[in-house]
Amino acid sequence: MSRLVPELNARSREILRQIIDAYLETGEAVGSRTLSRRLGVELSPATVRNVMADLQDAGLLYSPHVSAGRLPTEAGLRFFVDGLLEVGRLTEEERGAIEAQCAAQGRNPQKTLEEATKVLSGLSNYASLVVAPKTDVRLKHIEFVGLGPDRALVVLVTDDGSVENRVIDVPVGMPASALIEASNFLAARMVGKTIEEGQAQLATELAAHRQELDTLTQRLVEAGMATSTRDGDAAALIVSGTERLLDDVQAVEDLERVRALYGALETKESWSWLLDATRGGEGVKIFIGAEDDLFNLTGCSVVVAPYTNSNEQIVGAIGVIGPTRLNYARVIPVVDYTAKVIGRLMG
Repeated sequence: MSRLVPELNARSREILRQIIDAYLETGEAVGSRTLSRRLGVELSPATVRNVMADLQDAGLLYSPHVSAGRLPTEAGLRFFVDGLLEVGRLTEEERGAIEAQCAAQGRNPQKTLEEATKVLSGLSNYASLVVAPKTDVRLKHIEFVGLGPDRALVVLVTDDGSVENRVIDVPVGMPASALIEASNFLAARMVGKTIEEGQAQLATELAAHRQELDTLTQRLVEAGMATSTRDGDAAALIVSGTERLLDDVQAVEDLERVRALYGALETKESWSWLLDATRGGEGVKIFIGAEDDLFNLTGCSVVVAPYTNSNEQIVGAIGVIGPTRLNYARVIPVVDYTAKVIGRLMG
């Protein structure tokens, strides 16, 4: 691909850019007459057709039908993204909205990441995802704190210093003794273990000790278990806005691609590679179609950026997934800024 770049003169580049701009806007092929009008310069349709034919020979365009206009190939999209794209900028209001919405969950890392995917999906109008490493941090402290007649706070502290506070509903009039007993029961079985290890032990021990706990305390322990559930796979992949993948479906083959992607997302298949891919350098990375085996089946693109901890170590990746005709100019700055905000909050 890099061999072709110097061979494209300014006119060829502009025609390619116009074709791809039109494709990203409409999803439709562009003909020479339409293109000559879009260019706004004195080029005849015949001249435009000749340039389009050269671009097709170079593997950057293709014709879906004999008499149709041209569409960009994945190589053409890559050329566009790497050399022709003019990336937009976020407004101060958009930056503030990202920061405020992501920070609303305080120091709860899981909730912060979940909120970040919602923000990203909303601003980009595509599905979004976070890939995070499976954590092996161990629980240092767990405690129930009464907040009133029908609510309590579950405080979780891990050995890496993270603090998670989660409000749960409790039976009206829950005595302080039940909160203390439930705290002691959970602490004895979960402190020093990862959440997953503690969950596994609790699942069996709660049944064995059920007779030792009164009904209210049992319910409180079960509620505490629920708030601290961190399925390893779910923590590794968080997805929001998958319904947006259907917004651009225009043909049966598009629907089949979306179905394939849904299947990959539901089974959380092959997504750890995204995290590995971001470790190679800073900034936004873009994967288009067949550049990855998974997308070869789904015909989708991903725009992804790493987020770091306080030591500037890459600990996760956040991005947007959608059709190959993503609005790259809009998505790239949104992903980039959201990743920076998450890095600050998670650091």
